Amino acid sequence: MPQSNFERMMQLAEDVFSVKNDPEQLDVNEEVIEQLIAIHSATVSEQDLGEGPVAWVLVIPTTNELMCRFLAKEITEKQLFVLTQNEKHFETVYLCSALVLEECRRKGIAKELAVNAIEQIKMNHNIKSLFVWSFSKEGELASEKIAELSNLKLYERL
Repeated sequence: MPQSNFERMMQLAEDVFSVKNDPEQLDVNEEVIEQLIAIHSATVSEQDLGEGPVAWVLVIPTTNELMCRFLAKEITEKQLFVLTQNEKHFETVYLCSALVLEECRRKGIAKELAVNAIEQIKMNHNIKSLFVWSFSKEGELASEKIAELSNLKLYERL
């Protein structure tokens, strides 16, 4: 029996990020998703073409101070998430993950989901920048395009 889109997305997330082998990364589960949505309703986006998700995008609005600490490797991705939950005013957005099933890539789905999420967050907060921790050349290029389309300055954790 072929895997469902949901199962394929879960496998893709593990293949790309290897979260189980990296204690610094945020291990996204149902509880984390609920906490993300509590931060802002636009933090979690998905594209479903009728047979389950083909794309997921997670963004985390946060403060400039936490962004700088994360970029300087003073805090982990998990710590960024936990510390952000105590904040009420956001100035930047962390593009946490953008995953698209292979057959749906190069159609702009992740970019569209990310830009829409950022625009929704901008309605409530004075967002001036976007930051990323890229795991691939494709991720790097996509984040550059998302920043450009959102009219935000881009910062990258190296």
